[in-house]
Amino acid sequence: MSFKTLLRTLVFLAILFVVLYIGMNNQQGTEFSFPLALSHSIHEPAALIYFALFAIGVLAGTMLHGGGGGGGSKK
Repeated sequence: MSFKTLLRTLVFLAILFVVLYIGMNNQQGTEFSFPLALSHSIHEPAALIYFALFAIGVLAGTMLHGGGGGGGSKK
């Protein structure tokens, strides 16, 4: 395992810990409003909203990082 991969994993785990810590200490309901995508507000526990936003960010980052495709022309 390279140092770069280890560092990325540690940063990912640190961010995950912060999200989980916030979620564990904010169990009351909160209202989430995003008018561009949702016609109504969502009223859920804060932990669930934090986790959902974190998961969306991880998926987006994975798709951007993964790239796909061949990468370039072969000579």
